[in-house]
Formats: sequence, structure tokens, C-alpha cells
Amino acid sequence: MKLRLHFVVDPMGWLCISMVFGIWLYNTFFIPKLVLFPHYNEGHIPWAIVVCYYIASGLCLAALFRASTADPGRLPVDPKIPHSEREHWELCNKCNLMRPKRSHHCSRCGHCVRRMDHHCPWINNCVGEDNHWLFLQLCFYTQVLSLFTLVLDFCQYYYFQPLTGLDQEKFTTRHELALLRVSTLMGLMMFGGMSSLFYTQLAGILSDTTTIEKMAQFSNEIYGSKKSWQWALTEVCGTRWKLLWLIPLRSRQPIQASHNFRTHV
Repeated sequence: MKLRLHFVVDPMGWLCISMVFGIWLYNTFFIPKLVLFPHYNEGHIPWAIVVCYYIASGLCLAALFRASTADPGRLPVDPKIPHSEREHWELCNKCNLMRPKRSHHCSRCGHCVRRMDHHCPWINNCVGEDNHWLFLQLCFYTQVLSLFTLVLDFCQYYYFQPLTGLDQEKFTTRHELALLRVSTLMGLMMFGGMSSLFYTQLAGILSDTTTIEKMAQFSNEIYGSKKSWQWALTEVCGTRWKLLWLIPLRSRQPIQASHNFRTHV
């Protein structure tokens, strides 16, 4: 499966994802400029903290790009239905195309998506079978970057030594009282919102229930026995290698069920 770009033509979605990118750009520019590099140059912090911040920022941006441009599992116009699976397919009453069960028609995108969880305007894309793992990564890395930013803002106010190479009064009035406080506010909002969303998404994956099914009050018992947390995440991420669950720049491969992962742990 190659990495194919998938774009949704939706002005409102473009506006939402531009806002998310703007928040990322704001913190990625001002935190190093006002906190990391000045304190590193004066020997207050090690170089590893600067590198770790940029790694977290890069992974967050990569997850955002991949989640917003990855095909969520769009069904083709003329799908090839295996004879043994015909009973698991149904006709969509909106686009009049055959689709597997647990698929849903997205009115915003105009097509059916396999195991669709929801349409997210903040990534301007549906969250479905093929990009759900990327959306989960985006929630996780946004939490990491937001928490990192909050810790640095806190240390700037209460822990780090004063910078000798700057005019402290000028720095306080022009930067700490404005730019860093805005960064702290955005960090709190992003960390709180993404923590709640990450928990909701993870709970849905582990219970094998999508957001649409929860809203429709469907039970996961309809679709088979419960799965272990390892197998549930393996199916979503498309690999048994747990380290690769955290890497956004790769493709997802469908995983066939195995006895070892079906049992509870």
C-alpha cells in the first residue's frame, strides 16, 4: 500500500486545519526563540531538551499532515466483493453503492468510508479504517507537545535563572506578559481537549466501537467477541511491531487475526 494523498474540498475544513497549524507554528517558533535557545546559550538547559522539543514538534506536524491527507478508507465506485463476504455487504441508500457493514456515508466528503469513526473538521478529513491510527497519533503527539510547552512556560516563570544577556524589564513586558501567556493558554486548551479526545478514541478502539456506533447505541457484541488491547491496537495500526505504532511516516497494512492476539491479556 503506497502513501497516497487524499484531500477534501471543504472551505470550513481548510479554515479549521489552518487554525491548528497556526497554533503549532506559534509555539514552535516562539518557545525556542524566547525560552529554549536563550537559556541553552547561557548554559541553563542541556541541548537534549532543545532536540526533544523539536522531535515532539516534528512528530506532531507529521501526524497532522498524514491524518489530514491519508485516505480514510474510501470505497471505490465498483468494489470487488469476494463471494465469501457478500453477506457482510449492504447497499448504501445515499450513494447507491455496495459497502461492507460498519461503513458509513459521509455527507461532508460525499462518499462511503470503511469503519468510519467520524468526520473531523480539524484535520479536514474523515477518520476511518485506514487513518484512525494516524488520528490517534495526532492526539497523542499534540498532548506531548502541549505538555512540553506548558512545562517550559512554567519553568520560564518560576524555575529558570534570569537571562543575563537580555533587558529583563523589556523581556517581561513585551514577551512574558504577552507571547508566553498566549502560549500557556493555547497549551492548556490543546492539552485538555486532546487528552479528552485521546481517551475517548482509545476507549472506542479497545471496545471495538466507533463514535458513530456509540451515538447510534450499537453494541460491540454485534460484531463478535471482545479483543485484547494488543490485538485491537494491532488491527488499527496495521502492524504487530509496537514501536511502529508511534511512527506516522509509514503505510498501514491490513492484519489478519491470530489466536494469540484474540485472547485477553
